[in-house]
Amino acid sequence: MSSSPSPLRSARGGRLALLVVGLCWLAVLFDGLDMFIYGSVLPHLLETRTFGLTADQAGDLGSYATFGMLVGALVAGTVADRIGRKKLMVSCVVLFSLASGVCALADSVTVFGLGRTLAGVGLGGLLPTAISMVSDYAPRGRGAIVIGLLMTAHHAGGILSAYVAKWLIDPVGWRAAFWVCVLPLLFAPVLAKLLPESLSFLLAKGRGEEAKALAERYDVEVPATRTGGAGDRWTNLANLFRGNEWIQTLLYWVASFGGLLLVYGVATWLPTLMRAEGYELGSALSFVVVFNLGGIVGMLVAGRAADRFGAPRISALWFALTAAGVFLLSVHMDMAVTMIVVFFTGVFLNSAQTMIYATVSIRSDADNRATAVGWTSGMGRFGAVFGPWLGGQLLASGDGDWGFTAFAIAGLSSMVFIGIAALRSSRQTVTDSERELVAAH
Repeated sequence: MSSSPSPLRSARGGRLALLVVGLCWLAVLFDGLDMFIYGSVLPHLLETRTFGLTADQAGDLGSYATFGMLVGALVAGTVADRIGRKKLMVSCVVLFSLASGVCALADSVTVFGLGRTLAGVGLGGLLPTAISMVSDYAPRGRGAIVIGLLMTAHHAGGILSAYVAKWLIDPVGWRAAFWVCVLPLLFAPVLAKLLPESLSFLLAKGRGEEAKALAERYDVEVPATRTGGAGDRWTNLANLFRGNEWIQTLLYWVASFGGLLLVYGVATWLPTLMRAEGYELGSALSFVVVFNLGGIVGMLVAGRAADRFGAPRISALWFALTAAGVFLLSVHMDMAVTMIVVFFTGVFLNSAQTMIYATVSIRSDADNRATAVGWTSGMGRFGAVFGPWLGGQLLASGDGDWGFTAFAIAGLSSMVFIGIAALRSSRQTVTDSERELVAAH
């Protein structure tokens, strides 16, 4: 008969979880600040023709960061397995902070683009590593809530980016905004000193006793030991395409592509597109704040709604509501009404993509779950690269009014594909149940 954890151990576990989540939350906050700062300063860069910047070049620059995020996300797991989650998180913070310094010092579009690409690599590597860290140290039965809390930091960073731009661009200049993004460099030593190493990493490196002692001391779960190597990973990937599974897999991938195209396209171009609709720069940056406030609310609400009604339904509904909200932004409305639309668009947009991951996770076998979610996210990253580029091309061709419409169409496409995938999965489940019933008789 197992004994329940003592109040002292539970208190220690709570303190450790608070420490780990707090440090990771701050790291992701700086990640969000660095990600959103480009979109916040972009209207000023275009108006002042900094570097002779044109709309299509601005779209390319936005895609550089998201391409860097794609690279960072793809290599994060391999690098973390070699040097540890803690060292990788510290390295990512250092990389995107120094890369922002490159942007602040840039004297050409080329140098600025290099800085944004390097920043993207750091940003892409940080988030999945932070999620892994808080999952290891979350109190028993609180993993989903803790991850949801962590994800609010990214949108808090978006809010901070808008205020940094509003406070600094007019009196000091756009370079000051990027110098603020260098400040997380001061946080890196704190992270290195206070953040414990990942329990999963300790187990993977054969330091099981150290991991068990740490877990017992602070009353946290010891993660399951991972088995298998690259061969198993490729086998798991191949399993996603066996039989008719390839249809389901591609539906999820295309839905993820449209979802991240929408997320990063809007994140990059929202202030500029709102300026094109006739709003003042200060108002356009206020929309960024309201949009990300909606994102925080959405992250906290979507999980509960998915638990009650099912992740596929919520994902499809959220994308439909996102498409409606994004399309409405192309219409110049009363400021109060526009703020409400921006808020609810943020609520649905920023959590609709997360519900795709939840859907894939729920519909996948346990052995294939990590591979299915990882590749769905990876394929979606190509949409993240395409979204900022698409917005720039539309503005450059004089079709800026079509920007919101194009992003709305992306939302509708994700709704359709995730809906079809959910229906096929439900029918397959019914068919399998019928077969089992026949076999039983």
